[in-house]
This record gives sequence, C-alpha cells and structure tokens, in this order.
Amino acid sequence: MSANRAAGRRKQNAALGGRRGPSTWAIVAVVAVVLFAGAVGFGVYRAGRSGEDIPIPAGATATGVPIGQPAARATIDLYVDFQCPACKVYEEQVGPTIDELVAAGSAKVAYHPVAFLDRFSTTQYSTRSSAASGCAQDAGVFTAYTKLLFANQPPENSPGLPDEQLIALGRQAGAGEGFATCVTDQRYVPWTRSVTDDASRSGVNATPTVKVNGQEIDRTVEALRQAVQAAG
Repeated sequence: MSANRAAGRRKQNAALGGRRGPSTWAIVAVVAVVLFAGAVGFGVYRAGRSGEDIPIPAGATATGVPIGQPAARATIDLYVDFQCPACKVYEEQVGPTIDELVAAGSAKVAYHPVAFLDRFSTTQYSTRSSAASGCAQDAGVFTAYTKLLFANQPPENSPGLPDEQLIALGRQAGAGEGFATCVTDQRYVPWTRSVTDDASRSGVNATPTVKVNGQEIDRTVEALRQAVQAAG
C-alpha cells in the first residue's frame, strides 16, 4: 500500500508541476521587454515633440534671425514683439545705431521676433507678424520688412494689420511673389512658437530686451555702444 501511495503522490506532484506559473527568469525577461518597449516609445514621443522638424526661414535658426558678419566679436540679442510700442520706440531711437555697428563689422545681431502680446490682439497679431517676418527672411528683406512693421504698428487691443496689409508691406520691402503664399499659409507660425519658447526659457519676459554677449543692457544708445566697445 505504501508503494502505491508513493507512486500516487509522484503522479500528483508531476501534474501540479505541469501547471506551475512562469519561472522567475521568464518574468524578468517579460518585464525587461516591456521596459524596453516603453523606453523606445518615450524616445519616439520626445523626438516627435522636439521641434526639430519645424520649418525654419532661410539663413535663420530655430531661435531667431542672425544679421551681420559671423566674425564680429559683439553679439546683440534683440528680443522684440512687433505689437510692442516700446519696441517701436527702441527701433526709432537705437535702430540706426545697430545698423551702423553691423555695417562696420563691430557687432552682429540676433533678432528674436517673439509673440508675447497675442492677448492684446483679437487676431494673434504678434504671432502673425512674427511669422510674416520669417517669410521676409526667406525673401531676403528681413531688416527692411521689420522696419516697415514698426513704422505701421497697429495699436494694442486691436485686430492688428490684416494679412493683406502684411503682404503689401512685404512687397514694399521688395519681397517676391512667393511672399504672399508664405504669409497666408502661416508657414512660419511654428517657428514663431519656437522663438518665443526659447526666449521664455532664457528668462526673457519683456520686450524689448537687449543683450550684448549674453549680458542684458539698458535700452539706450550709450549703453549699446559701451557694451559693444567693451566686447571688442
């Protein structure tokens, strides 16, 4: 009888062994696969949101428009919003000095046309005008166009200039036929967001903000000349 009972227990244990769950190594392997898949998925998600695929105007970067000789020792970072009244004043008072310094090779400028003031327009004029300046950069008339934008600046708390007028100003600046399509298609709205986001990450929260070689300066001709001279 004892031999029969032992044989029965062996059969029962064998049956139970066939129904046991996965081994510890099998569980580890499954977890590793899941974690790897999750990591790959997260990487794809980050790549999809990195902004690397946004359209960027010719000769520009994801953060702005460089003007001047790359070898110039002084770099002027100029953060402006085309709807900002103080930016218009700065352009009128200091803009000619910036043009002079760039022409002499004493400084180069990185223009950052941000869209901080959309809330003061019923048509997101800050974004539309910044994106249009990207179209002007494509057309090779960025500087002339931005001066026209300031000269024709609409008041705050208004719809801002319609696209038709933005296009007319581009033609006045010398832009070609493709400029109108670029504006109406809002080609560089994603670029405007990139420029604005970068400015915010850099601690810029007001316009105009002016930096020379990374150091913020007062918004005067004297401060600009002193900072550029010190950099040279």
